Amino acid sequence: MKSTEKVTDTTGTFSADELNEAFAGFQRTVAEVAAGGDWDRYADMFTEDADFVEHALGTMRGREEIRAWAWRTMTAFPGSYMTSFPSLWHVVDAPTSRVICEVDNPMRDPGDQSLITATNITILTYAGDGLWNKEEDVYNPMEFGRAAMRWCEKAREFGNLDEAAEQWMTTTGAFFARPRSKD
Repeated sequence: MKSTEKVTDTTGTFSADELNEAFAGFQRTVAEVAAGGDWDRYADMFTEDADFVEHALGTMRGREEIRAWAWRTMTAFPGSYMTSFPSLWHVVDAPTSRVICEVDNPMRDPGDQSLITATNITILTYAGDGLWNKEEDVYNPMEFGRAAMRWCEKAREFGNLDEAAEQWMTTTGAFFARPRSKD
């Protein structure tokens, strides 16, 4: 039985210093994309045949599928309410050309200056020339859903719940609602 997973031989091609430098560039671009909303720039950091594994939503194959996913996901609630995606820590694994990091996903202020966020682990595989040939995001969808629901509840309390967030709250968000007390 043959595996259908793409195998890219980048093993040991890059030094730890090269991987750290490439990751610093990745983080700078992600910060600029988060601030400006140009998700094309995000997709352009991947090779044309890259894979993006998103455990709750599936695997995107190729830069153009990554681009479409990024625009669809990051321009709609809750992705569009996340203000930045900083790495809290990272390690490089030069023998596999990978960078592993924990990414924070803070949401904008719901109205009371509280910080609502969730984190994920990201595994990036470097292809060279500033490009990545694989990203895998590992996270708990319940944690993200609960964070988005907390944001909606607070935003509603402070009169900041807009139509997009309210629609999410009453549809998808209902799954993440905390049970009401019977008092």
